[in-house]
Amino acid sequence: MDVKGKVAVVTGASGGIGLATAKLLATKGAKLALVARSKDKLEKLAQELPEAIAVPADMSKIDDIKSMIRKVHHHFGSLDILVNNAGQGYDTPVEKTDIEVFHHIFDLEVVGPLAAMKEAVPIMRRQGGGAIINVSSGTALMLLPDNGPYSGLKKALAHISLTARIELAQSKIVVSVVYPFITLTDFEKNTIKDPSLQEQEESPEAKEAFSKADKPEYAAQCILAAIESGEAEVYAHDWMKPNPKNNF
Repeated sequence: MDVKGKVAVVTGASGGIGLATAKLLATKGAKLALVARSKDKLEKLAQELPEAIAVPADMSKIDDIKSMIRKVHHHFGSLDILVNNAGQGYDTPVEKTDIEVFHHIFDLEVVGPLAAMKEAVPIMRRQGGGAIINVSSGTALMLLPDNGPYSGLKKALAHISLTARIELAQSKIVVSVVYPFITLTDFEKNTIKDPSLQEQEESPEAKEAFSKADKPEYAAQCILAAIESGEAEVYAHDWMKPNPKNNF
C-alpha cells in the first residue's frame, strides 16, 4: 500500500517506536491519528505533523478503543492503516507471575489490538481494503527465561494476526506482523519487573544484545516496509527468522 493520503492510526505514538513511526508516515504523506494515554505529548506532536490529530486512549480498555476508532473515522471519514504498537514489557519467571499484572499486559498486548482490529475491519471492508500492522517482538521467537508471560502474549498476537490475514484476504485487508529487535527507547525503563529481578546484575549476553540495539527509526522503517509490501511477517534482522538449528 502507498501510504500517501491514507489515514493511519498509530497506537503508542507518544514515544519510542510509535513516535518514530508516526513521524515517518507523516513524511510519506499519511494523515495520522496519534493514540496513547499521554494527551499533552500527543497534542504537541499533532501540532508538529501535517494532517494529524491526537486521540488519547488507553489501549487496555475496550471502551477507549471503540471510542478512538469512532473519533478517527468521524474526523477523517476513512481508516486505511492500523498500527497496533502500544505495549509494555513484563519480566518475571513463570512461577512468580503476578496474575493481576499478567491480566493487564494481556489486555494491552493481545485484547487491545484484537479489539482495535474488530472495530477497524468493518470500516476497511466497506472502503474496499486496508492494512493492519501488529507489532510483536523478537522475544516471541525465543524461549527466553524470565520473559515467558510477555513473550507468550506476543506470540499469541502474532498467531491471531496471521490467522486474521487468511480470513480477511478476500476483503483485501492485509494483516502483517512486525518483529522488532531490542530498540533504543524507554521500553526497558517502563517494563514491569518481578522483585526478584530488580537487583539482578545484567548478564554478559544481555549487555552484548543491548549494545546492538536498533534505533526506533529503524523499527519504524520495518513497519513502513510491512505496510508497503504487505508481507505476512517482517523481521528487524534476517537472523531473527525461524531456524530449526537454534531455539528461534
